Amino acid sequence: MNDPNAAAAALNSPRRVLFASLIGTTIEFFDFYIYATAAVLVFPKLFFPASDPASATLQSLATFAIAFFARPIGSALFGHYGDRIGRKATLVAALLTMGLSTVVIGLLPTYATIGVLAPIGLALCRFGQGLGLGGEWGGAVLLATENAPPGKRAWYGMFPQLGAPLGFICSGSIFLLLSELLSDDQFFAWGWRVPFIASALLVLMGLYVRLKITETPAFQKALDREERVRVPMLSVFRHHPRALVLGTLLAVATFVLFYLMTVFALSWGTTALGYPRQQFLLIQLFGILFFALTIPFSAQFADRHGRRRTLLWVTAAMAAFGLILAPLFSAGLPGVLLTLALGLSLMGLTYGPLGTILSELFPTAVRYTGASLTFNLAGIVGASLAPYIATWLAKTYGLQYVGYYLTAASLLTFVALWLTHETKEENLTI
Repeated sequence: MNDPNAAAAALNSPRRVLFASLIGTTIEFFDFYIYATAAVLVFPKLFFPASDPASATLQSLATFAIAFFARPIGSALFGHYGDRIGRKATLVAALLTMGLSTVVIGLLPTYATIGVLAPIGLALCRFGQGLGLGGEWGGAVLLATENAPPGKRAWYGMFPQLGAPLGFICSGSIFLLLSELLSDDQFFAWGWRVPFIASALLVLMGLYVRLKITETPAFQKALDREERVRVPMLSVFRHHPRALVLGTLLAVATFVLFYLMTVFALSWGTTALGYPRQQFLLIQLFGILFFALTIPFSAQFADRHGRRRTLLWVTAAMAAFGLILAPLFSAGLPGVLLTLALGLSLMGLTYGPLGTILSELFPTAVRYTGASLTFNLAGIVGASLAPYIATWLAKTYGLQYVGYYLTAASLLTFVALWLTHETKEENLTI
């Protein structure tokens, strides 16, 4: 008789699995980041009253935060079906949700055309983006880790993590290109819409790749043993509360660091520090290269020496970085370059093993839901209001308090990691 598990394993070749996990998160994060960039550069001018620019920026950053509150809902919704029906179908639905929400943003009328309905529509679409990413990330990580050979789970698990810097590079590059090719009037009249509408082509490509894969061996074994639970989210809260809380807290500093280095840095750099939009986008793309290059390094270290040990060292370095952030960031162009290079290098080092350790905290029957919830609840705590809080701290108390904010978040994550067990030897088929 033919073995369906063997057939699935043959179809899910390493190259196909890793590309499918990478392409989806790259598209999802591209969609997510073009909103983040537009929330600083475009939306305050076009979707909110222009009478108070500072208030418009804060309101725009508030809509940016909406997605982080939607992401746990997406985790619960898509996680439920991912643990009940399967990883493949759920990943397709999550990608469609994100893609449609992003394209609609590119078609929205502005405040000058429909008044208060413009920011309401923007907020609804941002909520849809959050739902999609809430379901995408966990499924992509499981697609990689549940297909990984022994001793290479962190290496496989870092491929969906690479989608974050690749998505950012693509989003930053397209806004930089538009800024170079178009006048300010053209950019604000229609140019900003191009990345949102063009993302439809990327989504179609991602769907094609996703539809070519089969179910992961670990989930197929759970189906064969009839281990599916009726309501995965309730099972996570009832039977795995420690893993849920510690998993959430150990990811908090990662989110704080990233959104300080991207959204807050772009906002502060182009306003308080006076850098032109094109120049600062180039500076950020330079920093993101360090983010991408350090992810594989930390994944290899985590496979060799353990996830917990790797993340403890990196988190301690993040806490120290917070203490020097303000003087570095204020020290002219060389200081800004060094700040982003250091900060985003640390981001890559903490992000590489993060998906793997979160997925290893939960058994197969609730892994999609559990890993997604921890990651996205951490997004609420660590990222949703990070640009807003950092902007308020910098304007009220000075830039050094933004660094203290990062240090405090890192100490919280360090404690959570200290209380977490090493997951390197966990059996994902159980």
